[in-house]
Amino acid sequence: MSETPTLGWIEAGTTKTALWRSESGNPPPKRVVVTDDTINADTAYRYACEGTALLWRGDFQNARQLLQAMARRIERKPRKAKEKTVNPAEAFHLHRLAQSQKARTLGMLLIPFEDEYRIPLRRAPDVKDACEEAYGPSQGPFVASLRELLGLIGAHEWRKKGVEIPSLGERIHPYYGVFSPVRGEYVDLVAQAPLPSTELAFDIGTGTSVLAAMLAKRGVKKIIATEQDARALACARENIDRLGLQNQVEVVEADLFPPGKAPLIVCNPPWIPARPSAAIERAIYDPESQMLSGFLNGLANHLEPGGEGWLIMSDIAEHLGLRPKEALPEMIAKAGLKVLARIDIRPRHGKATDENDPLHAARKAEVTSLWRLATA
Repeated sequence: MSETPTLGWIEAGTTKTALWRSESGNPPPKRVVVTDDTINADTAYRYACEGTALLWRGDFQNARQLLQAMARRIERKPRKAKEKTVNPAEAFHLHRLAQSQKARTLGMLLIPFEDEYRIPLRRAPDVKDACEEAYGPSQGPFVASLRELLGLIGAHEWRKKGVEIPSLGERIHPYYGVFSPVRGEYVDLVAQAPLPSTELAFDIGTGTSVLAAMLAKRGVKKIIATEQDARALACARENIDRLGLQNQVEVVEADLFPPGKAPLIVCNPPWIPARPSAAIERAIYDPESQMLSGFLNGLANHLEPGGEGWLIMSDIAEHLGLRPKEALPEMIAKAGLKVLARIDIRPRHGKATDENDPLHAARKAEVTSLWRLATA
């Protein structure tokens, strides 16, 4: 077992250390300065860009305002004599690089925590519930980035309020680090596709369990929903319990498929074949299409005769130049499968119409599809 990382700094002439926590897996900054409300945004931004972290000792709300001011400096567009034209794949990688650099820079503003997740700063909120949901029971004082803390607080609010799923007629409550079903079009596809059977279904990589819940609402008598991630397992089980679907849906820990066969197997894998930069991105990025390949290559062995596999995929990767258009049909055929039908739907999220989004062209052209597959 690796040692818990620690952060070191000098304060009032004394060398100090604290445990370091980062959900993104970032190492502790090597250079740290102690600061407070007297620092201005330009100086803080310069420190952060140089890789020097700022351990905050001032007012908590002022720290939030400082973080916002630093973000505005990042978002200022650099003046260029002429914009360089790039292809979609280059645009995607440049966008991810910019997002990574932004996260690294803004992650340099640090907040101290005492035991029981108490923040020893003026006007600091009570964040115990939000931290316990993400980190578990307190294990003593530590230091983390303010940006990560705000993400935890936002996730806590999502978890309390839930996400309205119109086609389900219910709310789904996502956990921190579990993909939130804010894009309802893929749920709509599962709501309208003709069921090959109502006896049994597998939901592979269930996440929040939203698709398993939809299948249960449609009358499928038994759904086995699989997951590997501990947070997703807990999230799925809580949602199923909250919806009163325990008699229909069983959430189990499994790598893709559970034992046995089913007449319906559903999977909504990550849509973009790229490497996640943090654990919480695993629901978005599927390195080398590992989950997609695993589902397709194992599907025939787990389908009952006459059964169907439902693959829910966006073609955003094709429009970004990350996957050739013919790649998915070739993967399906190579797995010994055939396409019975395909149901398409256009995205409704705000970025699809945001012309300032660097990936706007791809998002505008995107189509999400439910591929009805069977053994060839």
